[in-house]
Amino acid sequence: MTIHSPRNRTLSLTDAEEKYYFGLCKTASDEVITDSIICGDSFEIIGKIPEHSISLIISDPPYNLSKVYAGKNFRKMNDSDYKDFTEELIKASKRILKKNGSIYICCDWRDSSIFSEVLSRHFYIKNRITWQRDKGRGNASNWKNCMEDIWYAVADPKNYTFNLDAVKQRRSVLAPYKTDGQPKDWVETADGRFRDTCPSNFWDDISIPYWSMPENTEHPTQKPEKLAAKLILASSNPEDLVLDPFLGSGTTAVAAKKLKRHFIGIESEPRYCALAAKRLEAAESDKTIQGYSDGVFWERNTSFLQQKYKKSSDK
Repeated sequence: MTIHSPRNRTLSLTDAEEKYYFGLCKTASDEVITDSIICGDSFEIIGKIPEHSISLIISDPPYNLSKVYAGKNFRKMNDSDYKDFTEELIKASKRILKKNGSIYICCDWRDSSIFSEVLSRHFYIKNRITWQRDKGRGNASNWKNCMEDIWYAVADPKNYTFNLDAVKQRRSVLAPYKTDGQPKDWVETADGRFRDTCPSNFWDDISIPYWSMPENTEHPTQKPEKLAAKLILASSNPEDLVLDPFLGSGTTAVAAKKLKRHFIGIESEPRYCALAAKRLEAAESDKTIQGYSDGVFWERNTSFLQQKYKKSSDK
């Protein structure tokens, strides 16, 4: 277990904790049940899930980059092999997704076109979300890469879930228009003017988990709970079943639990399974999601405004 400074809230595990929390997880030999983390091969376990039983799939497969996960190397494939991998994943997902279900696939710019091509053969693409993943200090020989894509597709373009009001963003009003002397589509409080706006497909309000955030773990490509929460709230309803076939440190499962959805999370690395299990335990008592409160998503770095707005609203 790594020893952190007192202000560093990164979640870590002792050897004893890793053993205990991994013991709470299932393995590929177990029956696939809801609200569980399953350690094993994603494709093997997906094959055990009943047809058309999943309402929402959030998939964050390994990007086609050489990367170390829990001490194990993932080696970059050639484009043809990665395309075959993508095809297998999408076809497996299609079998288990409900007829009115939705799927989101995370990827980087290098392979975004592959996912677009393969998804369009099996689903109906609704949009491509680009989110600002601003991390690192820069690149001396190229433009700094701080954008990633999320492809959004549905099984039936005329019958799917999209809860617009659940994913609106609260922004500060810079141009306070009025009609007959009254605010137009915004509210005024003692602490500022705010408007709840419809979400776009460009997300600049996401903070990558870092050392002072309690959701932060040692996983090298961890997605933020706020990102998962947007997808879950938009494309599922309470009690729906959400699947993440590459769970990592557990973000999708944790967000699903906090938002009253059921989940299945699949992860091949035992240590990450244990981290996910520990995060799920913490979610029993802590339902907060950074950047989400009062039923809306707030702009990045506005936690002080969230607190002030809540106090003003409670008066």
